[in-house]
Amino acid sequence: MSIFPVFDLPWWGIVLVTLGLTHITIASVTIYLHRHQAHRALDLHPLLAHFFRFWLWLTTGMNTRAWVAVHRKHHAFVESVDDPHSPQQVGICKVLFEGTELYKAEAAREETLEGFGHQTPDDWIEHHLYGRFQNTGVALMFLLDLALFGLIGITVWAVQMIWIPFFAAGVINGVGHWGGYRNFEPHDASTNIVPWGILIGGEELHNNHHAFASSARFSCKWWEFDIGWLYIRLMSALKLAQIRRLAPRLKLNLSKPEVDIDTVKALVANRLHIMSRYTRRVIRKVYVEEKAKADEAGRRLLRQGRKLLSRSESRLDLTARQRLNTLLQENASMRVVYEFSQRLQSLWNEKALSYEALLQALKEWCEQAEASGIEALREFAREVRMYTTLPAVA
Repeated sequence: MSIFPVFDLPWWGIVLVTLGLTHITIASVTIYLHRHQAHRALDLHPLLAHFFRFWLWLTTGMNTRAWVAVHRKHHAFVESVDDPHSPQQVGICKVLFEGTELYKAEAAREETLEGFGHQTPDDWIEHHLYGRFQNTGVALMFLLDLALFGLIGITVWAVQMIWIPFFAAGVINGVGHWGGYRNFEPHDASTNIVPWGILIGGEELHNNHHAFASSARFSCKWWEFDIGWLYIRLMSALKLAQIRRLAPRLKLNLSKPEVDIDTVKALVANRLHIMSRYTRRVIRKVYVEEKAKADEAGRRLLRQGRKLLSRSESRLDLTARQRLNTLLQENASMRVVYEFSQRLQSLWNEKALSYEALLQALKEWCEQAEASGIEALREFAREVRMYTTLPAVA
């Protein structure tokens, strides 16, 4: 092979090209593997879907069925002993630096593929090329990089090969369940790494994704940005993609005077949004008020229990439960708003109750909240009356 490259680029050109190539791979993972194949949040034009399959074969050698199966199992058993890559189980360093090994070990399990790999490509080319010759694609990519960029193409290829193992298998699966901020409180430790989902295609917004796994859009707040969603919108405009599912949206009907069945439906459909609002509008407000008037011992208790007040009970270990219980025993106002929070959550956990029974329970909750004497809780109860349903729109 000639040592003279097709493109004789300066160093900064090589950097830009490398970033561009790795970004296509990231887009292929988040749009095709994750949102389209694993969660069926959107449909893709067959030609576009096959381009993503082909590109991932070239740049990662990953098999669609295996990736989807491992990811679905992660959601099904998140942070339990059966989670394929939980930092809570094996430690953050193990997932961050050996995430690929964890993925490969799980992908080799036939029961995982059989149980979670359904509705993935099962055509001739998958069996005879992509699945049969998984390493051929990355070898071909090596030759292409070498031919296009010369000897520096080896470095370009090396960066391409480590990009997904580190960022997808390591950062998203590791840091995304270990550190960051949380908009919602699902029954796991998922976090949003940063609010600007660019480098990893929107996957940085991992807590949002675990809250609404079947949504094609990962951003939830107005100040969050999901570049993967931007690409999906462009593909949709070009008739190359069809959006199937989005996270529910909560709407207030200011003319709605009383709690009704529509309120109950909105409560159930938007429970994570509502609990997020409850945390901001009630728990944090009362926390600030109580901290302002507490003595040093009371402020210390409040600081120790601040994050625990809104955390799912399933995520509280023995030490956390003891700290929370101590705070609630010592501070009557925080105990009241915490108990009302737990009662509100219990409404949608009572799966056996009819809408009529839920309606009566919600009316009682609102009446008692308004009679609590805590202004933030009273305001929230009045807001609950105005909740209504609104179909998610793009």
